[in-house]
Amino acid sequence: MLALLFPGQGSFDVGMGRDAYENSAAAREIFDIADRSLGFSLTERIFDGPEEELRKTEIQQPAILTTSIALLRVLEEAGPVRASFFAGHSLGEYTALVAAKALGFEDAVRLVHARGSFMQEAVPEGGGAMAAILGLSAEDVSEVCTAGAQASEVVTPANFNSPQQTVIAGDTAAVERVCAMATDRGAKRAVPLAVSAPFHCQRMQPAAEKLEPELGRIRFQRPSSPVVTNVEAVGNSDPARIPDLLKTQVTAPVRFVESVEFLVSQGVTHFLEVGPGGVLSGLVARIQRRTQRANFASMDGLNDSREFLINA
Repeated sequence: MLALLFPGQGSFDVGMGRDAYENSAAAREIFDIADRSLGFSLTERIFDGPEEELRKTEIQQPAILTTSIALLRVLEEAGPVRASFFAGHSLGEYTALVAAKALGFEDAVRLVHARGSFMQEAVPEGGGAMAAILGLSAEDVSEVCTAGAQASEVVTPANFNSPQQTVIAGDTAAVERVCAMATDRGAKRAVPLAVSAPFHCQRMQPAAEKLEPELGRIRFQRPSSPVVTNVEAVGNSDPARIPDLLKTQVTAPVRFVESVEFLVSQGVTHFLEVGPGGVLSGLVARIQRRTQRANFASMDGLNDSREFLINA
């Protein structure tokens, strides 16, 4: 049984997807639709940068979604893609909804562009931070966050990425303090992340409120197969629930470990990550070693990915 996974923010490189654009009419159409939908050349920013421009949240989010869907179209051109489940990490949940035909691509690329802008605006520059805590259990990281927050500060787990990797987010001083406390408690490392805002914590509430009316304008469809949500870490097939789940996702932690465990419990044996990078397939290996994993990030991997799909 196969699940398709789609990456979130951070999985990007200048030039990603160019080979798909140059070799696939279906992929090229996706890039062209993105440009028309946004009213500017997202494709130019993806292919030519500069990196500082592509790193901007409101550019990076639609760029990763567009590249991921373009790569999916390449796979579909080469043969049928039959997934029993779809899932994505944060932003990747929107890509999963497009892949599952619950959300149109044009609507999705406009939504994530707005989402990125709202998230960037929610916290003044320098006011928030994120860090990856390595080598502590999720429970220990949660306890350190509770102990490390002072007065009205916010610092909470934001991404439960693997049993030994939890990302925290919140006010800059609180995140720095918790990193030091985590190291004292035995964490192997506490690594500050190069992000522009503290995603998936309560400081993103203004972004969630701004996103709500945008979500309300979209007519979501029933997905072709269930989409595992970041908020609940179970599959959802009810289109009426999608807007609230996506709004809540902005401030809630990404429950990726539980999502993978849910998929395995449902009989998924093969995970194919579609999109730039290969972060999620690496995390799956740390969560469920007995699964089969692959990632499709460029045309070089097309034959191997098609073979993986055939054997799934």
